[in-house]
Amino acid sequence: MNLDAKTIHKIADLARIHIDEKEVDTLIPEMNKILSFMEKLNELDTSNVKPLVYMNESVNVWREDVVKQEISTADGIKNSAKHTDQFFMVPKIIEK
Repeated sequence: MNLDAKTIHKIADLARIHIDEKEVDTLIPEMNKILSFMEKLNELDTSNVKPLVYMNESVNVWREDVVKQEISTADGIKNSAKHTDQFFMVPKIIEK
């Protein structure tokens, strides 16, 4: 497939980019080169190639989500600078 100036303008319109008339002459051979490379890739036999979903073969390790009390509230807040009986106290960041 060879592109012409009309097709370049249509592609630019679909991509919502502005190109000058003087840029069209340089874009035609560049885009034709890209299309010829893609046609070359289409010649490859990929029937025995599995589709690539992730870049590596690692699998996520799932575990049962079990609720358990690791640390008490009192132990959790005892080293904080300011706290109430149940909550951490932090400085106000957002002003109205």
